[in-house]
Amino acid sequence: MNNIWQGRLDGEELLFHRIFQRVKEETNYDLISTKDFVLHGFAVDEGVRRNKGRQGAKDAPDIIRKNMVNFPVIRPDFTLLDFGNITCNDENLEDAQYNLAKNVSKVLLKNGRSVVFGGGHEVTYAHYLGVKTAFPEQKIGIINIDAHFDNREPENGVGPSSGTGFWQIAQEGPIHSLHIGIQRNSNTLKLFDTAHQYGMKYILADEIFFENLPSVYQRINDLLENVDYVYLTICMDVFNASIAPGVSASAYNGIFSDAAFMHLYRHILKSEKLLALDVAEVNPLYDVQDRTARLAATLINEWFMI
Repeated sequence: MNNIWQGRLDGEELLFHRIFQRVKEETNYDLISTKDFVLHGFAVDEGVRRNKGRQGAKDAPDIIRKNMVNFPVIRPDFTLLDFGNITCNDENLEDAQYNLAKNVSKVLLKNGRSVVFGGGHEVTYAHYLGVKTAFPEQKIGIINIDAHFDNREPENGVGPSSGTGFWQIAQEGPIHSLHIGIQRNSNTLKLFDTAHQYGMKYILADEIFFENLPSVYQRINDLLENVDYVYLTICMDVFNASIAPGVSASAYNGIFSDAAFMHLYRHILKSEKLLALDVAEVNPLYDVQDRTARLAATLINEWFMI
């Protein structure tokens, strides 16, 4: 990946002004230090195919990397270790998910912080499984910024997909999740009923505006205060198609990355309990001038700057 992590220099190279200067391509998990950010690409969209979505998200991880190279480094101790991409062979989604989970658990057991570039939102079950494998006795909170609940029961003969992750998680025990940006026209009553059945909390897209932030903060805090660790996942189709056209399922009435959203988003990032973050559903085949990939890279970079 040496041809990806290249960028613009500002003065003396050894001053490490930009992210590409702080990236180390790595294969040895024993070299992870406490608080290192550790990146995996999940170059998989088999779950999107099974879910009858627009394929192409498997090509996103390297595109997101390219849109991140020139971001400035704010923290003097910032390090990003890049362990490359996980792929899906012979449509075997379950193996790809297991491989990511296994690697994420290694990261967290070394006290690193897990970052994943998707890929389809089937990354959710894999990333969560990695967190739970590392901390099986801890209460894991999940914040899902998404237009969809992704709590559909797998179809017979199809199996798990990009739309089943939270249903799968709920089958393994009590689920502690907050879904932010949910659209009424993107989820059937059955999916709302499933959310209520399993105790999945949610904030509708219509509720995300500046004057309502105190209420939103309270619901975020309710989750943060009642779990041991937090995993944050962002499906890029939560955003309006004008700023995120390159996704597997466009949302023309999606939210914007405006001041209200960025306030609540940074509020989540500031939590000391946050140890895993991913972006999903960036689809370069439908993107325009890398708008979606750039937004995804920017959202990840916000964590690097906290």
